[in-house]
Amino acid sequence: MEKLIYPLWSHPGETSSRLRERLLGVSAELLGAGAHQVRLSVVDEDVAAAAPLRQTNTKPTCDALLSLWVDTAVWHQRYEALIAPHVARYNGYLVCESEPIRHAQRAPGDGSRVEGMCQVVFLQRPPRLPAEEWIRIWQGSHTQVAIDTQATFGYRQNVVIRALTYAAPRYDAIVEENFPAAAMSSQNAFYDAVGDDAKREANLKAMIDSCVRFIDFDCIDVIPTSEYNLHR
Repeated sequence: MEKLIYPLWSHPGETSSRLRERLLGVSAELLGAGAHQVRLSVVDEDVAAAAPLRQTNTKPTCDALLSLWVDTAVWHQRYEALIAPHVARYNGYLVCESEPIRHAQRAPGDGSRVEGMCQVVFLQRPPRLPAEEWIRIWQGSHTQVAIDTQATFGYRQNVVIRALTYAAPRYDAIVEENFPAAAMSSQNAFYDAVGDDAKREANLKAMIDSCVRFIDFDCIDVIPTSEYNLHR
């Protein structure tokens, strides 16, 4: 089985709630076309409180993300034909997914909203690091730091294998992190330090110190979203 990821851009003037409802409908169609599972992550009113967490270097950043689990990426265009009429623009990527924290018990497959927020992060490998070293730092070292310092209950690392669509921007990885609702507006909640400012500062420092080893912050996009999952 292979995983496809599609960043999506809405039509000008479209409300986030309208985009969400249409993409949930498309998600059901994608299941009918052969996808085994679909995940929709969309910027909507339910994550408005998390707006200060947003980091934008690619402009315009996407308004939603569709993840599809399919038997083969060979026929990706059959899925894109269903997506294309509903968005102003889309890009597609084949990825290799690693899931250090599974959140299956908290992610119903009936299309209902997952609690809290899903923070979607687009990463580019800094030119200063060879690919092997970048992966070693990120997955071999930083992963545990992220787990130890943040209040995540879901964590997925998607290494980009190749672009599926013409002129898709270069990304080396796309990360999905699930946080509790309180983390949208509380650094203490985000850094698993409710009621403990000293722990918050220590966790924040540890996280930043780890990130600078393999991330250039002028080449990263961080987008808080609401998450929905549909299974066959």
